[in-house]
Amino acid sequence: MVIDMAYQSVFKRLEQKYIITKERSVLLKELIADYMHSDSYGKSKICNLYFDTPDYLLIRRSVEKPVFKEKLRVRSYGTASPDSTVFAEIKRKYKGVVYKRRINIKERDVIPLLCERKFDTVGQISHEIDYFLKQYSSLAPRFFISYDREAFYSNDDKNFRITFDENIVWRTNDLSLCSASYGEKLLPDTAVLMEIKSATAIPLWLTDFLSKNQIYKTSFSKYGEAYKTNLLRK
Repeated sequence: MVIDMAYQSVFKRLEQKYIITKERSVLLKELIADYMHSDSYGKSKICNLYFDTPDYLLIRRSVEKPVFKEKLRVRSYGTASPDSTVFAEIKRKYKGVVYKRRINIKERDVIPLLCERKFDTVGQISHEIDYFLKQYSSLAPRFFISYDREAFYSNDDKNFRITFDENIVWRTNDLSLCSASYGEKLLPDTAVLMEIKSATAIPLWLTDFLSKNQIYKTSFSKYGEAYKTNLLRK
């Protein structure tokens, strides 16, 4: 397997999450225009497969809010085809700092590589994913989660970005990135999940906006909320 490393594969940042109304997201986007720019794709569809053990060990640990937690997911931008490039990611969080390591693979190789363990390690991140697979038994896709995302990047700091996620849906069947994006909604139609991602402090213009509009950060995990909703239903 040849891995193309011509993309950002390592991330280290603080992530703060806020659930806001669509009206406030519009106001903030108007303010953002003076300090940030939209990414080249505009609003995009992001699809994720979250891997876990048969007893959901990874997400059960995560919802307990430990000092350290980790997860494995595969992400595509838009509905994939077997020949599409997708991203296998290990996401870890330690004392509030998020570390993400990822490689790109073909969608058709997701199950053979990550579930059937036909994994040829090429490079440091591949070795880390291989070690992750050895730590947890019988890892397989357990949840599909997708959403529409609009991302903005700072004009002055490439590590500072804000994302707005809408139409977040989840399901536990039809676990394929090649299937259409559908499922149960995680938030009301009037709500938007905003994430502020930075390597340093939040700029003053943004903290002023959050304060004036009484917007407060919250703890919100898409996978965690979907898992708890599904668990309560059972």
